[in-house]
Parts: sequence; C-alpha cells; structure tokens
Amino acid sequence: MKKVLIAVLLAWPVLAAAQEAAQPAAAQPDVQSVAERNKMLYSLGFLLGDNLKRQLILDNEDDYKALSQGMRDSLLNKKSQTDLEQYKPSIIQKYQDDAKTISAKREAAQQEYMTSFKKEKGVKTLDNGAMIKLSRAGKGKAPKADGSVKVHYTGTLIDGTKFDSSRDRNEAFETKLTDVIPCWTKALQQMKPGSRAKVVCPPDTAYGNRPVGQIPPNSVLVFDIEVLELGK
Repeated sequence: MKKVLIAVLLAWPVLAAAQEAAQPAAAQPDVQSVAERNKMLYSLGFLLGDNLKRQLILDNEDDYKALSQGMRDSLLNKKSQTDLEQYKPSIIQKYQDDAKTISAKREAAQQEYMTSFKKEKGVKTLDNGAMIKLSRAGKGKAPKADGSVKVHYTGTLIDGTKFDSSRDRNEAFETKLTDVIPCWTKALQQMKPGSRAKVVCPPDTAYGNRPVGQIPPNSVLVFDIEVLELGK
C-alpha cells in the first residue's frame, strides 16, 4: 500500500498538469523522431521534478544527486543500492513531514498576499471574503446572481503560476453565475459589461481542499476578469 501511495503521489499531479496543459487545441509535435521524443521525455522529467519540489523539501546538491541516482537506477532496471523495504517508512514520514511544512509556508504566504492586497486602494471585500479591484468600470447593468455573462479571464496562483486562460485559447467563456465558484458568483455581480478587474479568491470561495489540475488544495486564486457582455 505504501508503495502504491508513493507512486500516486508522484504520478497523479504530473498527469493532471499535463492534461490541463493539453486542453487548448494545438498542433502536437511528431514524437517519432529521436529529437522530438527526447524533448517529450525531457518535458515529462521536468514535470516530475516540478511535482517533486512541490511535495518534498530538498535542501542541497547531495539531495538532488541521491534522488536522481535512485530514479536513474530504477529506470535502467539496476539493482537498488539500498534495502527499499527498510526505508519505506522513512519515505512516507518524509512526505508527511514535508507536506506539513510546505502547507504551513503556503498558508503564511497566502495570508500575507491577501492582507497586502486588501490594503490596496480601490479594493472591495465582498461578503464571502472574496476581494475585487476594478481597473476599468464598464457601463450598463451588472449581472444578477442568476444571470449569465461572457468573459475573458486568466487564472493564476499567488506566485503567478498560470493554471487557466480563456485569452490563451482565444475563446471567450460564457457561463451562468450559478455554475461557477462562489468567488466568481459574487465578484461578477460587481462588474458591468466592459469592466475589468483583479479578483482574489480565498480557498473557501474557490475549490477549498480539493486539488484541481495544477491547483493545489487550499489555494488562494487570482483572476484577471474582463466582462465582454451579459448573457441573453
């Protein structure tokens, strides 16, 4: 069970991130050529490394060397240089300890980000805790709670990591306010056609403790939203 748990911890976020990244329509490279296959595998390795650093605390060059050597030996079907069963409990413990440390640091950084944003001129805090700062006012009527809108948006984590963008897809997003996260439902009621705003969503107004694609559990989300028109 522990071996399965480790495999899931490593693989699932990578697969989710790859699927998330592959959503916009794009020409896929021909991975039959050696060069393109190497680039594809390098990309997979990069995603694995990115995932590992999100879950584990690696402090120095020796950590990186030991980890990469173990992965290399496994991939090349070499005999392990250690007694794997002996170290499995330590591996699980490291995942648990590092997860707590990383989570605490993320929580502190997110709280600092929200506190700082709340102090900016023009920021309005809504009754569910979401915050909005209009950069363009727009004209006309704002949508009602059961209305619909067509928007362009870009979503990021507080460190600027982009997880979704209608602009990148060059395809506006049309939705009912009842079909989106609570943060959006409240924020969009403050926005008229033509308006643009930065919206900061505390975790409980977004996806809470559910991981979604590249979005870790309990994430503060930041959106750049532009209302194009109200739905019919």
